[in-house]
Amino acid sequence: MKINAAIKTNQSEQRIIKEADSYKIFLKNEPKNNKANEELIKLLENYFNKKVIKIVGFKSHKKTIELSD
Repeated sequence: MKINAAIKTNQSEQRIIKEADSYKIFLKNEPKNNKANEELIKLLENYFNKKVIKIVGFKSHKKTIELSD
């Protein structure tokens, strides 16, 4: 399963908003020392109850994320 996501970092709360064909994901951490990506992985694994396999756009705010089936 692949999803497209727009990531907003340094927010007051974590949340995931489903849009037409993508997701908007709000994270608390800043994109420093990989903290935001670690938070993203944990949040997605809990939300979808699937393992994150691959993230394309690791240093970008627009990401394509592959989850296990």
